[in-house]
Amino acid sequence: MHPELISIGDFTIHTYGFMIMLGAVLGYLYMSTTVKKELGITRDKIQNLAIIVILTAFIGGKFFFYLEKPDYYFNPPSNMFKNFRTGFVFYGSLLFAIPATVWYFRKEKWPLWPMMDRLAITACIIHFCGRLGCFFAGCCYGVPTDSFLGITFTDPNSQAEPLHTALHPTQLYEATLIGSILVILYMLKRHGRLEGKLFFVYVILYASGRSIIEIFRGDVRRGYIIEGVLSHSQFISLLLIAFAIGYYFLRMRKSNP
Repeated sequence: MHPELISIGDFTIHTYGFMIMLGAVLGYLYMSTTVKKELGITRDKIQNLAIIVILTAFIGGKFFFYLEKPDYYFNPPSNMFKNFRTGFVFYGSLLFAIPATVWYFRKEKWPLWPMMDRLAITACIIHFCGRLGCFFAGCCYGVPTDSFLGITFTDPNSQAEPLHTALHPTQLYEATLIGSILVILYMLKRHGRLEGKLFFVYVILYASGRSIIEIFRGDVRRGYIIEGVLSHSQFISLLLIAFAIGYYFLRMRKSNP
């Protein structure tokens, strides 16, 4: 839609990168302010956490992106550095960042589940901005549609295909999903008793919504477990839903024997 925010000569600021940066700043401000006020954790410790999250999310997002076309990106490996600043898979970032953050929470002896709850809200803030960045860049686009919801991409630098054709704005669908989850988490945060509930609610709601949105996605390069039926993201969503529901009820049973 508008992939380049500013372009002066050879200097270009891509809208996608700017939105990711904006989300990271807002997420950091929320996390650092909240945990200092509610848990007494200093801001410098959160800075270290932010570095860990950024690094692992970057590595995981790129790794899963390469797995979409392994024959191309790993043969030869130099192809991994082509268009290095673009192309990330959210689930890859999530699955790499969570173990790293849990390790850091344990290392610092922070309360695990209260931190995971606040991390879920932080993830929504960052992810919401990131999906808006996807919309501006044209990536993660939808299939053609004749409905009133269709959005037509015309910028030749856009990643959407085909141009000049109304497509389902799956990026905005997902941004709406994430924004709704963010509101729900805020509401639950005021009334929740079981620590960790927000994190599990976040995983279940996002994975469920993502599975539905995948039906309208048009970027087939993301790959399928069952061609045309079950995409990689839908498969990961099902695993996450099963894990989150099972582990959540297990924690409830332990909390209420």
